[in-house]
Amino acid sequence: MATAAQWLEGARPRTLPNAIAPVLAGTGAAAALDAAVWWKALLALVVSLALIVGVNYANDYSDGIRGTDDVRVGPVRLVGQRLATPQAVRTAAIASLLVAAVAGLVLALLTAWWLLLFGAACLAGAWFYTGGRNPYGYSGFGEIAVFVFFGLVAVLGTQYVQAERVDWAGLAAAVAVGAFSSAVLVANNLRDIPTDTESGKTTLAVKLGDQRTRTLHAVLLALPFAMTLVLALRTPFALLALVAVPLALRANAPVRGGRGGPELIPALRDSGLALLAWSAVTAAALAFG
Repeated sequence: MATAAQWLEGARPRTLPNAIAPVLAGTGAAAALDAAVWWKALLALVVSLALIVGVNYANDYSDGIRGTDDVRVGPVRLVGQRLATPQAVRTAAIASLLVAAVAGLVLALLTAWWLLLFGAACLAGAWFYTGGRNPYGYSGFGEIAVFVFFGLVAVLGTQYVQAERVDWAGLAAAVAVGAFSSAVLVANNLRDIPTDTESGKTTLAVKLGDQRTRTLHAVLLALPFAMTLVLALRTPFALLALVAVPLALRANAPVRGGRGGPELIPALRDSGLALLAWSAVTAAALAFG
C-alpha cells in the first residue's frame, strides 16, 4: 500500500501553481473593476486545486491501467509502480473531482446557472484527458485543453464570479496564464517523447518532434510577457511582472540546451514558478495599480 508521502507525490504538488495562478490573476482582474469578492476567490481556489489534483489522480489511474506508466521518468506513478490499486486511485480522483464540483456548484448558484455548463465541461475535460476509449491527451490536444481550462476558463471564470463580467485585461491575463500552463505540459511531454512514442501515446510533442517542441516551449514562455505590455495599458505597474523573466529564462535553459530525460524536470518546476510569480505580481498590479 502507498504511504501518505507517496499519495502526496502522486497528486503531483509541482503542478499546483497551475491551479493557484489563474485564481490570483482572475481575482486581480476583478479587483481592477473594483469588484473583488474574497470568499468567492477562495471558493474558486478550492475548485481549481481540487480539479488539478483530480486530473492528476485520474491521469495516474488511466495511464496506469493502459501500461503507459510502466516505464516513466518523473514523479511517483501510483498505479504504474504498483504502489496503490487502480480502484483506490480512481476513488481518489473521483473524490477530488466531487470536491471541485460541489464548490463550483455553490459558485454557480450564487452567480449564474449557466456556469454549470462550464463546470461540466471542466469535469469532462479532467477525466477524458487520459480516460475513456479515445482520450484526447493521446491525440495531441493536451496543451490546447490546458490553455483553455487552466487559462481562459479559470482566469475569466474567477473574474466573472466576482465581478459578474469580464474585460480585456482579464482576457490578456487569461492568455498569459494559459501559455505558462501549457509550457509546463510541453516540458513534461518533451521529457516523455521516447516513452510516449513507445507506448503509443501521441502527444503534441510526439507529433512535433524534439526540436519543434523545444521551440514551442520558448514561444509559450515569451507570450505572457507580451501580455504584460498589453496590461501596461491598464496600469504601468503591470510592467513589474517582468521580474518573472529570469525565472522563465531559467525554465527554458535545459530545453534550449538540448537536455532530456530527468534533466528536464527543472524545466517543469521553473515554468510553474515563473507562472506563479507572473500571476502574483500581475494580480497585485491590477488590484492596486
